[in-house]
Amino acid sequence: MKIYFTEFMDISRSVEVLLVEYLTIFPVVGIIGPRQVGKTTLAKNLAKKQPVHYLDLESSADRQKLSDPVLYLQNHRDKLIIFDEIQQMPQLMSELRGIIDADRQVGKFIILGSASPTLIKKSADSLAGRIGYIELSAFLLNEVGFENERKLWHRGGFPLSYLAASERGSMIWRKNFIKTYIEKDLALLGLTAEPQTIERFWRMLASVHGNLWNSESIGRSMGLTHPTVNKYLDLMEGAFLVRRLQPYFVNISKRLVKSPKIYLRDSGILHAFKDIIREADLLEDPQVGASWEGFVIEQIIEEMKITLIDAQAYFYRTQQGAECDLIIEHSGIVKAAIEIKFSSAPQIGKGFRITMEDTKAKHGFVIAKTNETYKIEDKITVTSLSAFLTDFLPNL
Repeated sequence: MKIYFTEFMDISRSVEVLLVEYLTIFPVVGIIGPRQVGKTTLAKNLAKKQPVHYLDLESSADRQKLSDPVLYLQNHRDKLIIFDEIQQMPQLMSELRGIIDADRQVGKFIILGSASPTLIKKSADSLAGRIGYIELSAFLLNEVGFENERKLWHRGGFPLSYLAASERGSMIWRKNFIKTYIEKDLALLGLTAEPQTIERFWRMLASVHGNLWNSESIGRSMGLTHPTVNKYLDLMEGAFLVRRLQPYFVNISKRLVKSPKIYLRDSGILHAFKDIIREADLLEDPQVGASWEGFVIEQIIEEMKITLIDAQAYFYRTQQGAECDLIIEHSGIVKAAIEIKFSSAPQIGKGFRITMEDTKAKHGFVIAKTNETYKIEDKITVTSLSAFLTDFLPNL
């Protein structure tokens, strides 16, 4: 364990800069993200710079200490208070509101949660105007080093999976992570179906990774109503396990696809459901293109949150066949249309050119498995994922 924590602490997280900034703006900063992604480590790193008091709300002893929050917290008024797993005590939010309003100071509390704000009951209402949320994702490519792209894609970015001593060890960790989520964590967030049903639904999502969401089809396959499977999807999305990428709409006289596309956010979890243990096996899998597409999209969207605040991500598809994998919109302007290809010599189809015209995209990119960056048309550039993240995304 000592080796793991040493390596983990040496990996600088991109959101650290945002966290420091938010602590100068908001009385409460919420760090949200899936379990085992490093939220506690990130928050505790602040203890090196200032006095910190940490409370784990999964611990009955720590919850008991907060039977009278106002009285207890008076003893630690000069410290930054960290509440871990806040979804265990959502009622604490209303108590924090009174404490904050009595002494309005920034950077007083950090709350950590494994659920989105909409699933942490009362938080949005109780702390409106007093809290800023930061989402901590799994490891990103710029955090682990661009030379480790294939390893990150294969194992995913959960720290204990990525840093495992072997490919087998990484897979064992991911399988147990899935089992724990199915048997415990998702139920705590409101997904109260039988574990077998949850596992089957999660596997179903893995099978449609990168495809349009069809709740009626999934419902028929599982013997459930489509409102039920939509509720399951909402909860999985709220637990940061699934990304629902919405279609981009423009005011043109074309019939546009209206269903979102579904991706498992962590490529390593996707590969665990497919029992892909070795990197070499990944390259031979029939779903390798969809896996690569999801990995690239996740990397870009998470980097956007830091480099392009308020930018939005979509995909584009018309029923006539024009499409591209990712649209980046910022301030009402389509900054980039992006096609993702698992190829070292990608070709551009007519549909992508039509997308460029429909959306009036400023730039077009083809992100491919290449080490070169070159133009194939005046507004369309072929490049690698690492080059796009470092050379192009910050300048959109």
